[in-house]
Amino acid sequence: MTDEPIPVTAAVDGGTAKLLPDVDRPNAWLLTVDGAPQSYVDLDDPTYLEFEYARRVAHVIDATFAEGRPLDVLHLGGGALTLPRRLVATRPGSRQLVVDNDRPLLRLITDHLPLPADSGVTLLAEDARTALEQVPAGAYDLIIADVYGGSRSPARIASAEYALAAATALRPDGIYIANLADSAPFRFLGSQLANAAPVFAGRCLIAEPGVLRGRRFGNALLVAAHQEPEVGEFARRVAADPFPARVVHGASLDRLCPGAQPVADADAVPSPEPPRGAFTVG
Repeated sequence: MTDEPIPVTAAVDGGTAKLLPDVDRPNAWLLTVDGAPQSYVDLDDPTYLEFEYARRVAHVIDATFAEGRPLDVLHLGGGALTLPRRLVATRPGSRQLVVDNDRPLLRLITDHLPLPADSGVTLLAEDARTALEQVPAGAYDLIIADVYGGSRSPARIASAEYALAAATALRPDGIYIANLADSAPFRFLGSQLANAAPVFAGRCLIAEPGVLRGRRFGNALLVAAHQEPEVGEFARRVAADPFPARVVHGASLDRLCPGAQPVADADAVPSPEPPRGAFTVG
């Protein structure tokens, strides 16, 4: 008789974290913090991505870089290390640095959902902005920002100064991806696009049509690069997902967030509070 996996609960800096086993997949786990879903990991198949935003991130990566090419990657925000695990499986030899300031959360994940040996993944318990500003210029092919305290991303990674630091750390052919959340009239999302405009030559957004049309609160990926990204391939990929998304770029971005202005550190604010029940689980 095989023991059934049981949930794990721990106090972390961000609140109460839970690792909940998936009854449909024998070695898969959902991480929540104060009821807000943070990550989903299948230890038997790290290429399986349950969350729509994570699949969209993977589409952008796979459409941008040659198949199997090892990458130097900076992850701002760790969660359960879903995307680092996928990169270990799909791009062996990659060097990845994961930065998360919640040391108890990192300990929970490494204790219960350990990384494979010789993964090439380094974990750093540090503030994301502080760590970003300390890396050498042009150090990374890929930067993924998914920093949340519960259900909101902090003001420290929502300013023009932060965007400049991210652009500086990225290689000329690299790509920056940020997981953001907002709803119409997209004041927060507009400010993030405006922050990126002076320091990145190309920008686009990826989100479900219902979010883009202002019908509901939801996730949107900001994709930025020093070169205009070739959006055609990942636009086709995200459109073919079970929950299709659209890519907005060029003049359409200005129409989505008219009059958006950059915000300096002194004026930056966290992402908006999600409506009650938007992302929570029982």
